[in-house]
Amino acid sequence: MFAVLKTGGKQYKVQAGDVLRVELIAAATGDKIQFNEILMVGGDKPVLGAPLVKGAAVQAEVIEEMIKADKVITFWKRRRKHSSQRTRGHRQKLTLVRVTDILASGAEKSGVKDAIGTHAARVAAHNNAPAEKKAAPAKKAPAKKAEAAAKE
Repeated sequence: MFAVLKTGGKQYKVQAGDVLRVELIAAATGDKIQFNEILMVGGDKPVLGAPLVKGAAVQAEVIEEMIKADKVITFWKRRRKHSSQRTRGHRQKLTLVRVTDILASGAEKSGVKDAIGTHAARVAAHNNAPAEKKAAPAKKAPAKKAEAAAKE
């Protein structure tokens, strides 16, 4: 049995026991996670999603929390009168996971933590945080003219 899952803007065809390098996920080493965006479940009776297969999931275990991909070097060169050059490098952060199980149905009842990217986790944590109450601005003192009129 195999499945096609979507995570980090990419699609992966996986089977039980496969090891994947996926975009960074908010999970610690040894955690069990579940990918819920399943595009297809294959096997004896293949099921295609429209766009996702309802109730399907892929469960995996985090082997290593944060690894770095190969360095990608970008080079810009402006020609003509502006003889300038710029070189910049980037290493994407990844999570190493091992697929343990493919569920064709019943993913909601499994009780395993969802695989959420770090950006989505930060946004969710920010939205669920209690809003700080701002102090009401202090009332201004009465105007001097009003005080002078009161004295007379």
